[in-house]
Order: sequence, then C-alpha cells, then structure tokens
Amino acid sequence: MVINAYMRASTKEQDAMRAEKALKDFAKSQGFRISGWYVENESGAVLDRPELFRMLENCEPGDVILLEQVDRLSRMRTADWEKLRRIISDKGVKIVALDLPTSWAMVNATTDDFSGRMMELINSLLLDMLAAIARKDYEDRRRRQTEGIRKAKELGRYPGKQANHEKHRQVIELRNAGWKIEDIVKTLGMGRSTVFKVLQKTKRETT
Repeated sequence: MVINAYMRASTKEQDAMRAEKALKDFAKSQGFRISGWYVENESGAVLDRPELFRMLENCEPGDVILLEQVDRLSRMRTADWEKLRRIISDKGVKIVALDLPTSWAMVNATTDDFSGRMMELINSLLLDMLAAIARKDYEDRRRRQTEGIRKAKELGRYPGKQANHEKHRQVIELRNAGWKIEDIVKTLGMGRSTVFKVLQKTKRETT
C-alpha cells in the first residue's frame, strides 16, 4: 500500500503547502510514511486538475490518497464529483482525510476484511455528504460575493480588483537583478501576462 498526500489551494496567492505539517504529524501518529506528495493551485470546483489525475494515474489498487480536508478533493458539482468518485473506485484507491476520522482505519493493516468493508461503505456515504456540504459552502460564498459586489456597485463603492503591490514590487526588483521572466513567473506564482503588465507599466512610468 502506497500513501500519497494531495494538497490543493484555489489560487497562486494561497499556500497549497500549508497542510504539509498536519499531514506529516498525522502520518507519524498513525505509524506510516507518506510516499508521494502532489501539490497544485487549482479550484476545487473544477474536475480538470493535472496533479490530481497524475496522482491517480500513478496509483495502484489498495493505495491511499491522504487529504487534510475532503474539500481539498472536491467542491465540484454533483455530476463532476460522481465522475471523480467512479475513477477513484475503479482504481481501487482509498481516501483518508484528517477531518473524517472514520477513514483513518483505511491505513490500519490489522483491520479484518469484514470491518474494512463496513468502514469503506460508511466512508463512501460520509464522503458524498462532506463533498455536498463543501459544494454548498462554495456556492453560498460565491453568491454572497456576487451580491456584495452588486450592492457596492449600486452605491458607487466598488473599486474593482486591487493590485497586489507587494508582488509587483518583487517583480520589479527581481527583473532589475537580472532574473528571466520565466524564473520570476515560477518563483512568485504569477501569470506571465501579469508580470509583463507590471514591467510595462513600470517602464512607462520611468520614461
């Protein structure tokens, strides 16, 4: 049995590695070692996630996907979640999440066959429930955000998306230090077009 940790954050400004310590501490407390780490910055509301599917491609039957929380795996619509669940089920992969204590037995090799099958059934139901809750939370937050923006626009108080001035400053400093565009993009986790816009804006302001 190989145990792979999957960590995800929605945007490049968020730290997907934030959960690393919690997962390592959990593995140590349960007496097992994490063999693979898969990290990406993608929305949990979409099915198309390169690292998630690279991990699944590398998994063998009986392997484990270790998560900090179920919503790291899914905030997807029901149809997409069901598709992902079928893929995971067909691969014979087990899901263990720190916020789902009943799933912890999946990494316990001493669990007998009957108990193991019962726990898999229970966890399947709980996973579906937590995924549905995560989706609802996502939709509620998006709705509140949309309503807030609409009201702010009506009152003339919506400033639009604000620039990340600290990262823009870092772009300029790294470029002045002779860094290549590709290295700046990779190091700061910014889009290539954004980096170009920052540099062009700075050039206009200094000429």
